[in-house]
Amino acid sequence: MAVADTGFFTERNIRRARLGAGLVMFVFVTLHLSNHAVGLISVNAADDARRLFMIPWRNPVGTVVLYTAIFIHMALALRSLYIRRSLVMPKGELAQIALGLAIPLIIMDHVIGTRVVHELYNYVDNYETIVRLLWITSPGNGVRQALAVVIVWTHGCIGLHYWLRYRPWYQAFSPLLLALAILLPVLALLGFVEMGRTIAEPDYEGLVDTGRYQENLNSRYYSDPDAQRQIAMIRAGLYGGFSLALLTVVLARSRRRWKEATDQIAVHYPAGETIKVPRGFTVLEASRLGGVPHYSVCGGKGQCSTCRVQILSDYEGLPPPDKMEQTTLKRINAAPDVRLACQLRPNHDLTVVPLLIPATEAALPANTQETSPGRERDIAVLFCDMRNFTTLTEPRLPFDIVFLLNRYFALVGKAVEQAGGRVDKFIGDGAMALFGINTSPEEGCRQALRAAATIAEEIEKLGEELAHELSIPLHIAIGIHTGPAVVGTMGYGRVRSLTAVGDTVNVASRLEHAAKEFDAAIVISEPVAELAGADMEGIESHEISVRGRALPLKVYVISKDKAAQPLQGKA
Repeated sequence: MAVADTGFFTERNIRRARLGAGLVMFVFVTLHLSNHAVGLISVNAADDARRLFMIPWRNPVGTVVLYTAIFIHMALALRSLYIRRSLVMPKGELAQIALGLAIPLIIMDHVIGTRVVHELYNYVDNYETIVRLLWITSPGNGVRQALAVVIVWTHGCIGLHYWLRYRPWYQAFSPLLLALAILLPVLALLGFVEMGRTIAEPDYEGLVDTGRYQENLNSRYYSDPDAQRQIAMIRAGLYGGFSLALLTVVLARSRRRWKEATDQIAVHYPAGETIKVPRGFTVLEASRLGGVPHYSVCGGKGQCSTCRVQILSDYEGLPPPDKMEQTTLKRINAAPDVRLACQLRPNHDLTVVPLLIPATEAALPANTQETSPGRERDIAVLFCDMRNFTTLTEPRLPFDIVFLLNRYFALVGKAVEQAGGRVDKFIGDGAMALFGINTSPEEGCRQALRAAATIAEEIEKLGEELAHELSIPLHIAIGIHTGPAVVGTMGYGRVRSLTAVGDTVNVASRLEHAAKEFDAAIVISEPVAELAGADMEGIESHEISVRGRALPLKVYVISKDKAAQPLQGKA
């Protein structure tokens, strides 16, 4: 059952404990696989590295930390499996759960055969001993442990990805992290293979002291039948304990489902769907169970607002939002009839409208997150427009207009992409571009300024090239502003694209109009200049009123003769 959001044991703190425990285990696995990879050098090198890599763990404090983390992570994972009302979920979450449940069953023998027998009977669990066992004595177990490497690492990487995927810096570093995520287990398995082939060589025995195995052969683990029985009991206890815990979760879920079968509520959707679910289900679980597309970027943890719904029926009689849901709703300034679908457990029939999906679209499979819902981030927005375009095109043939526009769009698009930005859209003879989506706001502003200078320079060249064909010279008007905006995939059906909305976009558009009013090439806001670290000495400045803003905005007006000169920044 869910924990009340009071005191120390809140749902948020429980998730943090699970995450912290998982990170401890991930560090251990990373060091362990790195140790295996050293086996590509030699068996002795791997053993020497093992002493170094095991320093954090083979001491009283490290042992307590590691095994406490394992117990906490497993216990909270089983708890999470129990409180989840529906097992219908995105494929990534399903894979993470399935792999996580397989891990104890596949690595338990390895833990017993190394750490447990080492602690109880002074068994020397070095690389030579364990690799010999897995490669020569029991190759079936070797294959099993190779599979365990893949399963454990994949489970950890999925969890790490879900934790980091919406951090502002993650997308920029994700290619490097993916390469490392693929490279490490591959090197670890190659190290294991190389050590196994080395130890299996007939000449290997003649190169070392054959008495090195005597210490293990003389240990109680091999010589004492009581020790063998004790290890068998430990193995049975660990396997039995985990199996019993998993069976308890299954039985508890079955019992709850049987009790809830007679106590159901109906959730109605705007397209006419009615999903009946047991009382205690969240609205998000009802959507997933009924196959209704529903965003949930954070996976139903209440840490985002993408699953929010508007209650069209009685909302005052619903359970009040807990502290975590209140915080999220307050941040988005939600109305009283707006709730988070992943946190709302209705106690009566109700009608809801998912606010981020205005209509059911066949192009969006149920229970997926195919499109990217809006997330707020600080970006720089550039608007540019060709001035006097109507006058320019009035005497020209339609094909000539298309030619001119395509030349103009090409130089704008190339300038934006070379600077590191993204062309959002072309509207008539205007264009909108976004900068800083995958970088810092400071770098986004510098990119926007570089793009603006390049556009102004290329427009001047294009005007000179077509001077004999044009009745008036070509001029550009550019506006740049920076600030928070909602960035996400928007549109309908096949017409979807990544775009941005919000006050920052509106202000940037207003600055593009201001450039025309000032008869200038570029107008940038003061925040853009400050974040870019641009030297604005000698640049004309004004304070202008912007619709929707209470205070005037200071802007810098860059004339046509200075527009093609990139502003020098501190970075």
